[in-house]
Amino acid sequence: MSASKLFDPYKLGAVTLTNRAVMAPLTRNRAVAGFVPNPLAIDYYGQRASAGLLITEASQVSQQGQGYQDTPGIYSKEQVAGWRKVTDRVHERGGHIYIQLWHVGRISHTTLQENDGAPVAPSAVRAKSKTFVGGTFADVSEPRVLDLNEIPGIIDRFKRASANALEAGFDGVEIHGANGYLLDQFAKDGANKRTDAYGGSIENRARLMLEVSKAVAAEAGADRTGIRISPVTPANDISDSNPQPLFDHIVDQLNALKLVYIHVIEGATGGPRDIAPFDYDSLRKRFSGAYIANNGYDFKLATEVLEKNKADLIAFGKPFISNPDLVERLKLGAPLNDFDKATFYGGDAKGYTDYPVLGRQAAAE
Repeated sequence: MSASKLFDPYKLGAVTLTNRAVMAPLTRNRAVAGFVPNPLAIDYYGQRASAGLLITEASQVSQQGQGYQDTPGIYSKEQVAGWRKVTDRVHERGGHIYIQLWHVGRISHTTLQENDGAPVAPSAVRAKSKTFVGGTFADVSEPRVLDLNEIPGIIDRFKRASANALEAGFDGVEIHGANGYLLDQFAKDGANKRTDAYGGSIENRARLMLEVSKAVAAEAGADRTGIRISPVTPANDISDSNPQPLFDHIVDQLNALKLVYIHVIEGATGGPRDIAPFDYDSLRKRFSGAYIANNGYDFKLATEVLEKNKADLIAFGKPFISNPDLVERLKLGAPLNDFDKATFYGGDAKGYTDYPVLGRQAAAE
């Protein structure tokens, strides 16, 4: 039995997690008609309920917020009902689950938008990026500038999605402020060229992310609201000329809102951890809630970081795709199943709910 702090309980706001392993949000593109969670998602998340905390795949707060085919939403009654079955299963198995709320902004395609409209963005700067639509990867569409009078509606969509999430039985919500999606686009000067109250200075560029955070915390409760940030990732053609003071400011303000956690992608999303210099300890020191560390963590690194008190929780992504019983495998030092990249995005049960767990695997061998 391993003595790693990874397997210690942790009190996260309103809930006590059985361990410190978090399943990171993982886009799987399997929603059914009406962008309702696939019935298979009940098993998928239920199988992984031994994680201390599950964070769902990103779920759009409105049709406008969708950027990829077959991603689930959290804005209709049917979507809420679909998610309720997922949360019920996870809770039956003793787990805890947050939903990740997103608006992709410019990382979208006209075919996903109402009346084939242009995606929205802080500025009319097209990302050199692709999206998954029509069963293939295609260049994202040219965005249009979000008008000032549209911004309150965006904030309200996040607020309504938070109310829907609680109705669906989620233990809390995670705001997606990372990976070059809408809130990150506003925060970073590579995408935000505005000259109004939402552009220019660090305070102005951070405004939308913080206003959304305040609205969501007011709706869901600060002790049930987390946020994901990625200070230096180049994902989806995003960049900032000086990310340290920007994110120091953002985290200071998130701390003032008393959010329950910050979920920090350290380095390039799904890539090198050392892609650009950044002092993550600065964020850790500024934030009194939980720090979830993410990106390229294995058991050894997770144990080291927890031991040094550089994080409270550790998020694992791809290992949870192919190892529903990841926590048990890490505890026993058992080998991990390899994942099948071909089944990551879209499809059926193959590569989704059919990965073997330890007992079943031993019996098959």
